[in-house]
Amino acid sequence: EDVSFIPTSLAAGRDHSLALNSDGTVWAWGNNDNGQLGDGTYIQHPSPVQVENLSGVLKITAHEACTMALKEDQTVWDWGERWMSGATNIPEQIQDLDSIIDIDIGSRYFLALKDDGTLWARGANEYGQLGDGTTTDRSTPVQVQYLNNVIGFSAGYKHSLALTNDGKVWAWGNNDNGQLGDGSYDNSTSPVEVPNLEDVKAIAAGDYGSIALKNDGT
Repeated sequence: EDVSFIPTSLAAGRDHSLALNSDGTVWAWGNNDNGQLGDGTYIQHPSPVQVENLSGVLKITAHEACTMALKEDQTVWDWGERWMSGATNIPEQIQDLDSIIDIDIGSRYFLALKDDGTLWARGANEYGQLGDGTTTDRSTPVQVQYLNNVIGFSAGYKHSLALTNDGKVWAWGNNDNGQLGDGSYDNSTSPVEVPNLEDVKAIAAGDYGSIALKNDGT
């Protein structure tokens, strides 16, 4: 047994998996047709291989054939199917994005939280899921409008959620199934407050729904 391999967290994409090791390295296995294993090849692996040129990692996340990592130096790296910037089989740093403390991937887009409480987004934006007031796809990160003091967030399939430090929840993007929780079925290109919901401590966005956990356990 290799006792030096001690996974501290896991992530899974459409058909590949990842483990963050206790030494800050990342290991991946499964399908690799878009380079989502980050080992410099496009060969699938049934057992873990180390992601190349990547250390000091704090968090990993994956969706479909894309993989992302947040490093200790607050930079963000991605590999695989990266939508707006082409596929790569080794990690590349996302430019114009620093001071990041958390990340999450949706469908063909991602959200990143800065240490100043602002939220940033990049990628597909056909429903306004980037929250910048437009439906324009973005190849460089843009700031989510009107939000400060963000302490939590979640990227769904085509909609996004944010939790601010006053316990309120905000939502934007696709709303075909009422997943924005604002009493309508209208899409929104910028955050709208979810009414009748306060004192929230955790949120999660799924494909077509949303969920919140309040401090009272409901």
